[in-house]
Amino acid sequence: MRTLTIEPLSKEAFAPFGEVIETEGSDFFPINNGTTRRYHRLATVETATPEDRAIISIFRARTLPRPLPIAMLERHPLGSQAFVPLRGQPFLIVVAPPGAAPAPEQVRAFLGDGRQGVNYHRGVWHHPLLVIADEDDFLVIDRAGPGDNCDEHFFAEGDRPLLSYP
Repeated sequence: MRTLTIEPLSKEAFAPFGEVIETEGSDFFPINNGTTRRYHRLATVETATPEDRAIISIFRARTLPRPLPIAMLERHPLGSQAFVPLRGQPFLIVVAPPGAAPAPEQVRAFLGDGRQGVNYHRGVWHHPLLVIADEDDFLVIDRAGPGDNCDEHFFAEGDRPLLSYP
């Protein structure tokens, strides 16, 4: 079983999978008579058809047992999916490139610092929310509309990457 190396979350390292949503190092411009900085267009909501709508939800997640064998990944072929932490707690991101079912050696793990969010591009394989705190909340921006927008891939038991974290 391959143990995943947890990488720091950065815009450059995460670019093949989507966008990192953060103010650090991002362009801004002043609005509201100079009292507010607008960090504009940090991520793009992707949808597949004109009937689709971007929606905003809150997900409340609980921590999973550790170490965690990564048994499955999911993807959303009809829209992007963004997660922005609301409580400032670090969290984990496990991803694989879009395309056919991912191979175990394609799986990567990142650590978000609690001030960063992620926006998965359409079709990017990812694990459901992985929180480190006992419970955590996320603002989620994704797509609502007709069609099946969730594919799941299950790794064979001997091929499951292992995520070990504190």
